[in-house]
Amino acid sequence: MSEIETADELQRREFEEALEVKSLRRIISAYLNYPEAAEEDVKRWERSLTKLPPHHKALLSHLPSKFQKLRWCITENSYFIFEMLKMFEPPLDIRENQHLDDVSGSHHFSRSRNLCLCESTSTSGGVDCHCLAEPISKETCNGKYPAPCNKEQEVDDCKSLPDQDTLYASACCNGKVSSSPPEWLDPSLQLHVPLVDVDKVRCIIRNIVRDWANEGQKERDQCYRPILEELERLFPNRSNENPPACLVPGAGLGRLALEISCLGFASQGNEFSYYMMICSSFILNHTQAAGEWTIFPWIHSNCNSVSDNDQLRPVSVPDIHPASAGITEGFSMCGGDFVEVYSDPSQAGVWDAVVTCFFLDTAHNIVEYIEIISKVLKDGGVWINLGALLYHFADMYSPEDEMSIDLSLEDVKRVALHYGFIFEKESTIETTYTTNLRSMMQNRYYAAFWTMRKKTRRLCS
Repeated sequence: MSEIETADELQRREFEEALEVKSLRRIISAYLNYPEAAEEDVKRWERSLTKLPPHHKALLSHLPSKFQKLRWCITENSYFIFEMLKMFEPPLDIRENQHLDDVSGSHHFSRSRNLCLCESTSTSGGVDCHCLAEPISKETCNGKYPAPCNKEQEVDDCKSLPDQDTLYASACCNGKVSSSPPEWLDPSLQLHVPLVDVDKVRCIIRNIVRDWANEGQKERDQCYRPILEELERLFPNRSNENPPACLVPGAGLGRLALEISCLGFASQGNEFSYYMMICSSFILNHTQAAGEWTIFPWIHSNCNSVSDNDQLRPVSVPDIHPASAGITEGFSMCGGDFVEVYSDPSQAGVWDAVVTCFFLDTAHNIVEYIEIISKVLKDGGVWINLGALLYHFADMYSPEDEMSIDLSLEDVKRVALHYGFIFEKESTIETTYTTNLRSMMQNRYYAAFWTMRKKTRRLCS
């Protein structure tokens, strides 16, 4: 019986790894398909222009030039994406064809995998982030916004290339020198993915602005500053020898987790999405200077633009050099499903603080999230939350019938009280999320902001 069980376990592990390989290849393919999908958008806009009557088209004679500039911006974004992918180290060998046609998967880590970017050195949740302290060198120039001698000709040269070749050619089109790509980026491994996957890449580009650009400072002040100020108030006597441990689930691109580390906490960010982890790893571990890269995050929509210059404006990232930010020993980013990773018994009572920012509504079961937050906190530990309740799976219709427990804020508070939390502070904060500051449309959240403390259990005498 034991041999049968071992064989079953091996088969299950192989299936999970094949599922994760397929998921990861699909995500990488989404990144690689970005230039082709963006080019299709430009072509669609061009086709619309050709349908105008001549006297209307004459009023818009500047648009062909704008479309060429858009292509050049797409090339710049593609270069950033490809350099980012080259620095990524897949946790599995994705070159192998492992019966991938027989499995289907999401765009995240499998539930069984806990991938930490840095080597663990402690059983109390802290890890040393050696790679952040000593970023590796790379054979690229600094990625500053260039001024080609003949921009339109260079864009035309890139325009004629297929999608994968466009990524390879981005460097030569902009006078940059790029190191050769790893084997797993071979075009033969690229998959054709639906446009919704490429939309997630565009979302990542907007998230880069929120977390790692001067332009995102306003949103960070709205969302991150209240959390940071609350941590400083609650932990006034921090020491480098024994820093308080703070967990940041749903860390995204890592800025909040890094800011918490810089305050003097042993901070660990947790993220489920490979889209996010690939990008956060690149920014945290491989950037060499502030403003090293230039992206064009707002080029993908013509709606609500005040001017073409607003839509085409460059954004320099990162706004700080992460490795020089003054992190506290123990900073790390951990990849994996929050429930799977932190429901492990080794995580019980480990953390002095848990910070959730626009995270709770990512749950299939928000009750389970709150239960785990309570379990991982030490007695007397604090939970600081800021965010809305735009449940990610609420309107998802699929054959799998995804579970989504969509509670009101009142019910969320009631569940928190059940799991031993006491409210210490509560307010509402008005904020945006990955918003284009110069857009004519500004969506705002009235986010719940609270500090709760886990009750200290009384010991029987």
